[in-house]
This record gives sequence, structure tokens and C-alpha cells, in this order.
Amino acid sequence: MIKYSYTIMYVANVEATVKFYEEAFGFMRKFVTPEEDYGELISGETTIAFAHLDLATSNLSKGYQQVNNEKPFGIELGFVVEDVVKAIEQVVQAGGRLYEEQKVKPWGQTVGYVLDNNGFLIELCTAM
Repeated sequence: MIKYSYTIMYVANVEATVKFYEEAFGFMRKFVTPEEDYGELISGETTIAFAHLDLATSNLSKGYQQVNNEKPFGIELGFVVEDVVKAIEQVVQAGGRLYEEQKVKPWGQTVGYVLDNNGFLIELCTAM
């Protein structure tokens, strides 16, 4: 059986990114390496991890597309929250940016989108 275990996002500053996720979402730091080139957060069953851009370069010999703060990749992290408006405000206070205002979907779920401090897209939504 395959189990989805973790997501690694390549970032310019691992320590700043871990701190952002602690402040914006309340995740707990699992660890950051002494070199500050890799870190993990405790976020439930699936780990959110960050690795420095240099590790991406060494791991991916064919190269990769680096995230920017203009347009996000066509992939998102999804976080279930009780209050989408409050969660968006917390992200913005921590240094993230609003990408799409919250909307109530036809099925009753409230969904909004933010960008983290690196430009990665995050969906904030109520539970279904």
C-alpha cells in the first residue's frame, strides 16, 4: 500500500518559511537542520517540508520551475479551517497575500485562496 507522507516545497529561506507557517497557520516546528537548508512542520498525518533552492538544484539534474510571487503554480495546499475570513487575516498578518477572496460554493463550502511568503498557493476552506 502506498501512503502519501509529505510534501517538500523548495524555498529561498527555510527558516523564514517555517516561521511563516507557524505564525500564519499555527503549525508546530518538527525541526530545521543546523544548516537551515531543510525543515519540517507537524501538520497531522502528512508532513509539510521545506528545502533550500540549492537542494533542488542538487536533487533535480534536469532543473525545475522556481515559484514566484506573480502567478502560482497549478497546484495548491489545502487547509481546512473553521473560519476562512479569520484564517485569511492571519495569513496576511504573517506576511502572506490574499489571492482570491472567500466565496461560498454552491455545495455550501466557504473557500478562499492565499499565497504564502514564497508565492505558493494555499486554499483555506471549511470542512465538507
